Amino acid sequence: MPTTMLHVPTPDGRADAFAAFPEGGGRHPGVLMYPDGFGIRPVLREMARELAGHGYCVLVPNTFYRHGPTPVIELPEYIGEEARPAVFARLMPLIEEHTAERALRDADAYLGFLTTRPEVAAGPVAVTGYCFGGLLATRTAAAHPGLVAAVAAFHAPVAADGLDALAGITARVHFGHAESDLTPESLGELNRALDAAGVDHTSEIYPGTVHGFTMSDTDAFDPAALKHHWDRLLPLLDRTLTGG
Repeated sequence: MPTTMLHVPTPDGRADAFAAFPEGGGRHPGVLMYPDGFGIRPVLREMARELAGHGYCVLVPNTFYRHGPTPVIELPEYIGEEARPAVFARLMPLIEEHTAERALRDADAYLGFLTTRPEVAAGPVAVTGYCFGGLLATRTAAAHPGLVAAVAAFHAPVAADGLDALAGITARVHFGHAESDLTPESLGELNRALDAAGVDHTSEIYPGTVHGFTMSDTDAFDPAALKHHWDRLLPLLDRTLTGG
């Protein structure tokens, strides 16, 4: 897949971003992919290339660009249990500083940039995200009901802003939850709120999973759950962006 690093102008500076495009040129639907808190790294680049291979232009922004270009913090090649405390000690202050107001300013910039790229077809886009990025994806969908046609979030705290915040979403939704993150009772409460808001959704716990199950460079990785993630994500994008 053709790939490149781009710089997205924002009200607070320039965000570096990884972009992947389908082979053969032409214009294709756009997908904004928010990384997990660990940021842009080989596993995220590979996921973006995989998605581009299915016919989408994918933009993966450096969420923490205010603190420097990718990699904002040094990461081991494999983020195992022993490495996590030191990584999170550096990561959590960045997450805490990334307020909802900052996130929405950035979302405006990312979507404006994505939708005006010559490779991106006119029409609605999709937003997806992982962990903290899934919360950002959900916020972005709620703030841009006329533009975002699909949103998918995986092992993400999608209700962190309160269940009422989900009422602004008009996109089709898939939430894939880790079993370690959400009880069946909490899932039921979330899904009732989505139903009450009239959100077209699937929202499910992926059996036997722990937080971070899509990320192959962590000890949370679950290959079967990653496949299930693609089996949910690709049909969602096909229905909403290509009319499949």
